[in-house]
Amino acid sequence: MKNQIVVYGSYGYTGSLIVERCKEQQLNIILAGRNEDRLKTQSKATGYPYQTVEIKETEKLVQLLEPATLVIHCGGPFQFTARHMIEACLKTKTHYTDITGEIGVFELIASYDLKAKEAGIMLLPGAGFDVVPSDCLAAHLKKRLPNATHLELAFATSGAGSSRGTSKTAVLGLGEGSLVRHNGKITKVPLHEGLKEIDFVKFKTISARIPWGDVSTAFYSTGIPNVEVYMGINEKVARMIKLSRFFNWLLKKRWLKKFLLNKIDKTTGPDEDRRENAKSYLVGSVWNDTQKVQTQLVAPNGYTLTALSSVSIAMKILDGNFKTGFQTPSLAYGSDLILEFEGVERTDL
Repeated sequence: MKNQIVVYGSYGYTGSLIVERCKEQQLNIILAGRNEDRLKTQSKATGYPYQTVEIKETEKLVQLLEPATLVIHCGGPFQFTARHMIEACLKTKTHYTDITGEIGVFELIASYDLKAKEAGIMLLPGAGFDVVPSDCLAAHLKKRLPNATHLELAFATSGAGSSRGTSKTAVLGLGEGSLVRHNGKITKVPLHEGLKEIDFVKFKTISARIPWGDVSTAFYSTGIPNVEVYMGINEKVARMIKLSRFFNWLLKKRWLKKFLLNKIDKTTGPDEDRRENAKSYLVGSVWNDTQKVQTQLVAPNGYTLTALSSVSIAMKILDGNFKTGFQTPSLAYGSDLILEFEGVERTDL
């Protein structure tokens, strides 16, 4: 009976949190990734079996996925890995989930919709902090104002830093500006032009317009043709963004990105105390020519929420609760999915 979950990239910071959550839920999982030493260490600590598989080793990847119901893909940056995993999932009829936040990856996976339906599997990228809370918020706002033409989402976090994977994705995007959805099309905009103060109800902070996953997914979830996403930042970061237009040419250099990526490899994510004391604050707005509505969402920190939501979605799939083809979290499980998790509060403003 296929009831196995493959966690690929299981030994990374977020992957480890997901494995811990799987163990709490007594799920049948196999650890996987390309680093055998780290897999061995994790296997000894958790009692789970492991397989060492490089993402480009197609035959070994297919063998890994063959007995599995689904994969939770944690091996980013996903722009380099998602296609390989999806192609293998289509061959083995294995459901695909991941924790990406990369717009290009969401768009890539959406292009596999028909093939996934033919294979009878679900492709649900963004099963973590990006984009479960914001996608559910977008879908909730769409219900409140069905004829909305514009959607603005914003989030800010308190107390927790970034994992290596998140930081690496940010470095790879340096010098590329930001992205919005304008009249249904994903459009590049200058990063330094998207700075403004946003009221998160409990506090106000300067925020930057960023290329967050919802620029892709919110369009599929809501049909709203104009989408922007903002992230709360501090004044120091805001000054750097304002100056960035003068040295974007430098930020695009391969040698600089390689240097920064090597530095990131020597870091770790936030410790347990920082995670437990951290919170995520989201506020969303939709409007048309005559009306505007807003909703606030308070949730656990992004890493804790990613473990909770990705494993919850995996358990739903194991129970046979899924829709075939490309799905966003809210398309698959509704705008109230986010309310299933402890510590989440939603308030219509």
